[in-house]
Amino acid sequence: MDVLVTGSYGRCGTALIDHLHGTGGYEFTYLDRSDPDEDHEYGEYETVVADVADEEAVRDAMDGQDAVVHLAGYPRVESSFDDVLEPNVVGTYNVLEAARRAEVESVVFASSNHVVGGYEASFAPEIYEPEAGIVVDHTDPVRPDSFYGVSKRFGEDLGRFYVENCEYPERFYALRICSVRHSEYDHPYGDAESGVDDGEWSRDSDEYEEMVARMKAMWQSRRDFAHQVECCLHDRCVDYGVFYGVSDNRRRWFDLEHARATIGYDPQDDGEEWDAPPE
Repeated sequence: MDVLVTGSYGRCGTALIDHLHGTGGYEFTYLDRSDPDEDHEYGEYETVVADVADEEAVRDAMDGQDAVVHLAGYPRVESSFDDVLEPNVVGTYNVLEAARRAEVESVVFASSNHVVGGYEASFAPEIYEPEAGIVVDHTDPVRPDSFYGVSKRFGEDLGRFYVENCEYPERFYALRICSVRHSEYDHPYGDAESGVDDGEWSRDSDEYEEMVARMKAMWQSRRDFAHQVECCLHDRCVDYGVFYGVSDNRRRWFDLEHARATIGYDPQDDGEEWDAPPE
């Protein structure tokens, strides 16, 4: 299977490289705005250097692909509308239009939990606790918490438009990704430890404990994320689907049953199994 990956060297793209490159009969094409130096951790991979806001560059990279995993975009929740307009709105249009023109069958789209981030904003920090009793699924009303969340909801709706009104793409999967981190912080203490490393708080602080509680609910391990994408790449039943990207955390507030039943997502990790950061 020939698969184009946009935004290849971010947190999610490198998780795919680490867990799927060289496996499963995939031939990946990596597209990113920059080409890592040869001595970079991912410098060995051939890269199509392009911005998703460049329509023709995206179109050229799409030729011959069976699927595209669209991860590129402005990643910060603290965004203005101008921040997300070109990379997230125009860029997603360019990817879907290029997929249509190139007759690409499947698009896997990196949406975000921030499409429904209003639920967390309303119920935090109680929502981080194991007995909070809140579950948000794919049928609940969207509640974007930022222009970033709005831009991801736009991408979901644009994907539905394409699969329902165009011959290609035939299938669209929106993954409302929770908290995927770089390898160094790929554990439920990752955000708390990152804050310590950046001098934002100490390990004995309330901020540290709250960040641990949140990540024990929100964490999606890199291997679980790659597995979920692979489930989408192998699926032939879904026309349009929205799925939450989270590990099997006992204190999560996002539904997993829809993803289990529909695409066979079987996450292996649970933040509750950790009681300390790795040594």
